[in-house]
Amino acid sequence: MTSVVLALYDGAMLYETAAACEVFGVDRELTDTWYDFRVCGPDTTGDRREGQLGSWLRIDTPHGYDALAEADTVIVSSWDDVDAEPPADLVAAVRAAHDRGARIVSLCTGAFVLAAAGVLDGRRATTHWAHTDALAARYPRVEVDPDVLYIEDGNVLTSAGKAAGMDLCLHLVDADHGAAVANELARRLLVPARRAGAQAQFVAAPTAVESGYAFSDLLDWASGRLDEPLTVTDLARRANMSTRNLTRRFTATTGTTPLRWLHTQRIHRAQELLETTDDTVELIATRTGMGTAATLRRHFHNALGVPPDVYRRTFRGHRGATPKAA
Repeated sequence: MTSVVLALYDGAMLYETAAACEVFGVDRELTDTWYDFRVCGPDTTGDRREGQLGSWLRIDTPHGYDALAEADTVIVSSWDDVDAEPPADLVAAVRAAHDRGARIVSLCTGAFVLAAAGVLDGRRATTHWAHTDALAARYPRVEVDPDVLYIEDGNVLTSAGKAAGMDLCLHLVDADHGAAVANELARRLLVPARRAGAQAQFVAAPTAVESGYAFSDLLDWASGRLDEPLTVTDLARRANMSTRNLTRRFTATTGTTPLRWLHTQRIHRAQELLETTDDTVELIATRTGMGTAATLRRHFHNALGVPPDVYRRTFRGHRGATPKAA
C-alpha cells in the first residue's frame, strides 16, 4: 500500500486534511521506505485545480481525480455540507478505484462520498456522531455504527470526526509498517498512541478532577508493569478507589473499561516485541502478562487476525518495520 492519494474537493475540511498530509506526506525516516503521497482535487480552471478548504483557504492541487486510478490507497477527506450531493466526478473516481481493488478510506464526513459511490453498501461504517443519523437515513444499505472511532470492513475504512481521523491514519500505518513504527510516529507528532477503533467516540464529560488527568499517573504506572498479572482491583487500589468507582470514572473519561484498556496495551506491547526483538513467543507472553504462549497466541489472533509468528515474519522480514534511531 505504498501509493496514497488524498482526494479533496470544494468544502473539504482543514483538520482531517492536515492529519492525512502529516501522516502520509512527510517521510520522517522511520523505515527504509515510506508512502508515495499525492493530493488531488477537481479541475476547475484548466491547469489549476482549486476548491475551498474550510472557510479560510483555497486549495490548488497538482493532480486531478485521475490520480485515483493508480493509487493503492484512496483517502477521502471530510466536507462541510453533508446535505449537498458530493461531486459526481469524485464519486465516479472512488467507485472505479474500489472496483479495481484499492483500499478506500474516509475521514469523518467523507463517508458520505463513499456511500454515494456505493462503496459502503452492505458494510459497517461510521462518521462523526452528529451526522450518523443522516448517513443511515440517506443510505439505508449502510450499517452505520455511531459508537466507534473507526471501522475496518475489508479494504474499506471509515472514521468518526476530527481526532478520530488521526487515529485511523495511525491505524493504517500500523497495518502497513507495524506497531513500533506507528507508535514512534505518534510520538514524533506529539499525539497519544492510537486509540482502538472500537473505543467510544462520544465520551461523557469528565469531572473537574478527571479533567486534571487524574488517570495519567495510573496509566503510566500500569504501562510499566504489563509483565505483572495486573487486575482491575490492582488498578483501583493504586488509584485509591473502589473497583466500581474506578470502572465508572475510567470508562467515562477514556471511553473504554480498565480491563479492556489493559488487554489492548498487552497486545500492543506484544506487537512491539515481535517487531523489535528476537524473544520467543513464550518469553513475550511472560513480558506482556499473558502468562503462556497459548494464551498469547489466542488473544493475539483474536485481536489481529494472524498468529504471532506470522505477524513477526510480516513486519520484520517483509517490511523492515524496526524504526531507525531518532
